[in-house]
Amino acid sequence: MKVLVLNCGSSSLKYQLINLNDESVLCKGLVERIGIDGSILKHEKDGLDEKYVVEVAMNDHKEAIGHVLKAVADPKVGAVKEMSEIDAVGHRIVHGGEKFASSAVLTDEVIKAIEDCVELAPLHNPANLMGVDACKAILPDVPQVGVFDTAFHQSMPQESFLYGLPYELYTKYGIRRYGFHGVSHLYVSQKAAEMLGKAPEDLKIITCHLGNGASVTAVNGGKSVDTSMGLTPLEGLIMGTRCGDIDPAIVPLVMKKEGLDADGIDKLMNKESGVYGMTGISSDFRDIEDAANEGNERAKMTLDAYAQKVKKYIGAYAAEMNGVDAIVFTAGLGENGISMREMICKDMDFMGINLDLEKNNVRGKERIISSDDSKVKVLLIPTNEELMIARDTLNLVK
Repeated sequence: MKVLVLNCGSSSLKYQLINLNDESVLCKGLVERIGIDGSILKHEKDGLDEKYVVEVAMNDHKEAIGHVLKAVADPKVGAVKEMSEIDAVGHRIVHGGEKFASSAVLTDEVIKAIEDCVELAPLHNPANLMGVDACKAILPDVPQVGVFDTAFHQSMPQESFLYGLPYELYTKYGIRRYGFHGVSHLYVSQKAAEMLGKAPEDLKIITCHLGNGASVTAVNGGKSVDTSMGLTPLEGLIMGTRCGDIDPAIVPLVMKKEGLDADGIDKLMNKESGVYGMTGISSDFRDIEDAANEGNERAKMTLDAYAQKVKKYIGAYAAEMNGVDAIVFTAGLGENGISMREMICKDMDFMGINLDLEKNNVRGKERIISSDDSKVKVLLIPTNEELMIARDTLNLVK
């Protein structure tokens, strides 16, 4: 069975065509600048000497998906001979609210429920829905499945997801912690159990998804019991351009001092803060590490602050679960940040965490990076959200 996996952003689209018979990636690619001058599709598959690139105006996601399907079925660079070989489409959906604790076939009723969550994820859900609509138009007879970032965290107990606000705000408007990156946290926690030769039900794992957006999750017995992101993906860790945890009183104070309206403060916290705002350099940790190595004190301070915040969540979740068996690093920085992993794990021997510096000297490869005598195992596991989406899609459309 061949499943096309789509991850639609506001002006971008990632895709993979996966053969579920052996879970191989037949082809994959990225479309950027949808609806913007300079639209471009970059497509690749095994056997191609270089990426296949299409530079053509793509005014919306329907046009972009049309070009994706042309590339997928192209006689020279494609992976199928005709569209009928695509058995199903799996979509990453960022916010499913409390309605979805698992993936779902995208019926009209399910799509309406996703639309109802738009105000909780205004930057993500509309783009996800554009991809669904485009596929319905181009592949009307192919079943579609939505896989929700929030679903894995629906196992959190009330004491983990409720805020210290009037309870009526939860019952009336659904204001609570939802958590995100659920597909990634589920994948790496299951893979960690496999690598350790144990059942997920027998482990307490802390998963650290560290990318431009970042979150930490406590996984107890295979279920999410707490996570750092909240109602939206803004809460929690310091991120690329997002501020993470702050005193809520800062919001009206800065609005008053800077003359900002609601949209202005939202932009400041989501797009102008994080390591970008702290350093004034970049949201890319590689640039910040280069600056720190050249003696930039703000860059050094920012890296220290980032590591300290991750360390704090690890300690909190270990206390919450009454112990931890394994810590997992994944996503862009988690998979490639050798020095950041070392900074986070430093001086945590009291918890039984002992990083092996030689084993840790690796990027993007699946391995245990703690010492043999480390009570708490530390693992590097590249995430594979696309494979999880494809697996769920297969299970639902069988």
